[in-house]
Amino acid sequence: MTDTRTVERKEGMKVRKASAMWQGDLRSGTGSINSTSGAFSNMPYTFATRFEDKPGTNPEELIAAAHAACFSMALSADLGRAGFKAERIESTAEVSFGKVDDKPTVTASHLKTKARVPGIDRGTFEKIANETKAGCPISRLLKAEITLEATLES
Repeated sequence: MTDTRTVERKEGMKVRKASAMWQGDLRSGTGSINSTSGAFSNMPYTFATRFEDKPGTNPEELIAAAHAACFSMALSADLGRAGFKAERIESTAEVSFGKVDDKPTVTASHLKTKARVPGIDRGTFEKIANETKAGCPISRLLKAEITLEATLES
């Protein structure tokens, strides 16, 4: 049997990790999210923070943050390759979450960006931004194969 972890960690590939723990049932349970970098530790999340807009984080917000950050960096790189130097890029991602076929589903990520880029015209900027939207690593992740290794503890 092939170890899929080995297949995914090809030469030169960086692996970043975060973990989540959940205790209890869906509505009254609680969870925490951790990153190995220490950027966040034991960040709480609950049914209410995810489905009822209560204060706190949720998986969709974290995906939105990752997508906005990745897009901004990738846009800076793509503009640079085209001979432009961005002074500032500010992006947001709005991740849509609702029911599809009566199942909770992330349905879209809508990026909004504002940039200050000396010497670029609107058409060139929009062309590069659209290419970046399709090519940024998090955009590509959202279309990527997802693998799973599941273990049942006794």
